[in-house]
Amino acid sequence: MAEGILMPKQGITVESCTISKWIKKVGDQVSVGDVLFEYETDKASFECEATAAGELLAIFFNDGDEVPVLVNVCAVGKKGENVDDLRPKVEGAAEAPAETPAEAPAAPAETPAPAAAPAAEAPVTASADGELKASPRAKNLAKEQKVDIRLAAPTGPYGRVLERDVRELIASGKGATGAAFAAVQAGAAGQYAGTGIGGKVSVNDLAAKSAEAAAPAAAQTAAPAYTDEKLPGIRKTIAKAMMNSLQGMAQLTNVTTFDATAIMSYRARLKANAEKLGLPNITINDIILYAVSRILPKYKNINANMLEGDILRTFTNVQLGVAVDTERGLMVPTIQDANLKSLAEIAAEAKSLAKAAQGGSISPDKLRGGSFTVTNLGSLGVETFTPVINPPQTAILGVGGIVTRVREENGQIKTYPSMALCLTYDHRIVDGAPAARFAKELANALENFDLLLAQ
Repeated sequence: MAEGILMPKQGITVESCTISKWIKKVGDQVSVGDVLFEYETDKASFECEATAAGELLAIFFNDGDEVPVLVNVCAVGKKGENVDDLRPKVEGAAEAPAETPAEAPAAPAETPAPAAAPAAEAPVTASADGELKASPRAKNLAKEQKVDIRLAAPTGPYGRVLERDVRELIASGKGATGAAFAAVQAGAAGQYAGTGIGGKVSVNDLAAKSAEAAAPAAAQTAAPAYTDEKLPGIRKTIAKAMMNSLQGMAQLTNVTTFDATAIMSYRARLKANAEKLGLPNITINDIILYAVSRILPKYKNINANMLEGDILRTFTNVQLGVAVDTERGLMVPTIQDANLKSLAEIAAEAKSLAKAAQGGSISPDKLRGGSFTVTNLGSLGVETFTPVINPPQTAILGVGGIVTRVREENGQIKTYPSMALCLTYDHRIVDGAPAARFAKELANALENFDLLLAQ
């Protein structure tokens, strides 16, 4: 009996996933554990493995489709088994019987779809062995109406031309006169422009095309002036969150600088003795995360979420978000209860979360529940910047790079390493004075980091 393969549920809050690429195709033999397709949530990408063995009988959703979790995506079983009972009754799922391998009987008659604007050029509709990928009914209709089926925009699975595609081609006027049809069939798809009655290709068009063939090949292969790409799911999620953040909050940024001598000296000692002491690689950013986790509980409105309905949720412990740059976009995994963990534990967990985020394997549940976020652009040469709050949080801390500054000490001008703390806060919830006090106390803790560790 055929079995359905479900869209996996990644995290308790994930309701749907998007298919990014099919690895297997209808007719392939699969074993338990074989990767069938790749899919992504709004933050991470995964591979779906087969939970049944047999032939891939049907695919219910295509690349780019958003599929609810725990819904059948495809069916696996013995060749010829019926899969109608497994077909999901949700929006986006194919309603017609699944496409079968080339040697299977022809599909039932297709229903003409509403006419759409014809594409300037049709996609390639030939398989790897050169055979045209089109249904028998589509081929017969094209021959009867004297249209070049290669000009049809395929809407069937795996680029197959269906009868409705040929009807759309006919409606667009892309036919040929009887005298020109044989030559059109012998030529490449899309190379003739029809100027005859109803847009049909005439013998005059064939002559004009022959003249164009003499033009320099370079003109035909000129690079496009630009390319258009659809935004991936994670980019759309980031865009929506940032717009909602700026439009829905009264954001203000304070910049506070501090003397980084103490943390640089401490970092140097750690680096020299880490292996001997069995410590992880502790960075300047880890030190700042530790300091934030110790100071933040004193400022409940900064360690908070602003929920819908004018509800302010304040946290007992610090659920510390750490901004991570990945190839797919910015991600913010959360270090749970950071204020209860040691510096070494925070450093190890921050690196583990960053690795999972950059590798695309992080659980969506690890990307939620933060009460405050730290984002560091110092390693990229940024001195100060204005970070955007990660909703529903009420504040975010941006960390700049180390800059050499000068100051007067006992009548002498001396240099020192300075770092900037850029605190953006929601002025509806956090007033300027407590925000400034938080930044000042954090700067003082970093300037006296050995004393902070003693507390």
